[in-house]
Amino acid sequence: MASHEQPQHHAAENGDADDSNHNHQHLAKKPKLSLITAAEIASEFTHHDPSVARINNGSFGSSPASVLDAQRRWQLLFLRQPDHFFASLLRPAIDRSRQLLVPLINASHADEISLVDNATTATAIVLQHVSRSFHENRFRKGDAAVILHYAYGAVKKSVQAYVSRAGGYVFEVPLPFPVYSNDDIIAEFRNALGKAKLENRRVRLAVIDHITSMPSVVIPVKELIKICREEGVDQVFVDGAHAIGCTKVDMEEIGADFYTSNLHKWLFAPPSVAFLYCRKVCEFDDVHHPVVSHEYGNGLPVESAWIGTRDYSSQLVVPELLEFLDRFEGGVEGIMKRNHDKVIEMGEMLANAWGTHLGCAPEMCSSMIMVGLPLCLGIASEGDALKLRCHLRNKFGVEVPIYYRPPIEGEINPLTGYARISHQVYNTVDDYHKFRDAVNQLVNDDITCTLLAN
Repeated sequence: MASHEQPQHHAAENGDADDSNHNHQHLAKKPKLSLITAAEIASEFTHHDPSVARINNGSFGSSPASVLDAQRRWQLLFLRQPDHFFASLLRPAIDRSRQLLVPLINASHADEISLVDNATTATAIVLQHVSRSFHENRFRKGDAAVILHYAYGAVKKSVQAYVSRAGGYVFEVPLPFPVYSNDDIIAEFRNALGKAKLENRRVRLAVIDHITSMPSVVIPVKELIKICREEGVDQVFVDGAHAIGCTKVDMEEIGADFYTSNLHKWLFAPPSVAFLYCRKVCEFDDVHHPVVSHEYGNGLPVESAWIGTRDYSSQLVVPELLEFLDRFEGGVEGIMKRNHDKVIEMGEMLANAWGTHLGCAPEMCSSMIMVGLPLCLGIASEGDALKLRCHLRNKFGVEVPIYYRPPIEGEINPLTGYARISHQVYNTVDDYHKFRDAVNQLVNDDITCTLLAN
């Protein structure tokens, strides 16, 4: 349970200023480093299990040793003198991290950015705000929210908990998969808003994924938000859990009212930390952190910066993770392009080896792509997908999510199993060859999901 002692954020006293300067020496600006080498990349991730082909960066991300070292310094600084840390060091360090994110996401001001634990926490903040609007009669019972059918499971549960229970009606936008054109996504989204209009329901909120999790597809968020504005949707929340460090994230271009993304998935932060952007022009006064502490009512960025005694270190290493990004040619943009190009190359290699296909057009993927698995594996349910995933992990040392795609009526021998492969800077071609060979061995041995242990 969190301590209820209130932090006093004030200037250092009684000689603490000198100590503060001493403790911040590790944050001093360092000379620009030369471009990172392949050997140095490998050395940054020696804490990864070398026996596992880790082609699932999308689930939990990865953090290099240099950033983990910086995190550990912050943790020890807290343990060395907790009172001084919370009173004088924590808030300026969080503010610095928020300020550094402003140009990275093209926000207007740091006041638009709050740091929270993860995208699920950010979702709760936004949806609790919507729920209060229903309970306080700013929204009417029966007003609607629109979400994608492939929205992340925790987001769907949050919509159920905070919107449906408050009296809101939820429209799910069905999306095709495989999908090879943004036009198909845009058409389905328009249809959902049209259904709301036919039922005389005012759409108060649209929840749009930037990159869906399973199956993984980059959604045309700018186009969908433009439609929302044309159709009078009150507020738009973009769940970009996978986005930052994986695809371009630009608040000015995207134009959402709320946007969240995890820094620990593709931007190399330690778990866990996310940003929540709230468009300042909207002046959402009734947006609060779900953990109420002493800073309640002082604005979401301040509320989020103090939710009781906890480890805030993952929020404080943004300077170091940006320094890590700068060691790569082209910075984060260069990393994203190389990951994108490589994941397509590896996806096509796997699909060719298995006689299958990719789940979307190359321009609709980021650093993750869906690859069809051989039909003979007999993936006939979500349970089968989970069994296959566990078997690949335990027998072959391959970590990769498996997606079950239910067949559509009338389809003849459709692929029902897809793997979501990721590519991050630490991956090598051998990781994907190991996956290819594992699946080929299962096929050659006539192993199907019905033969795998639960």
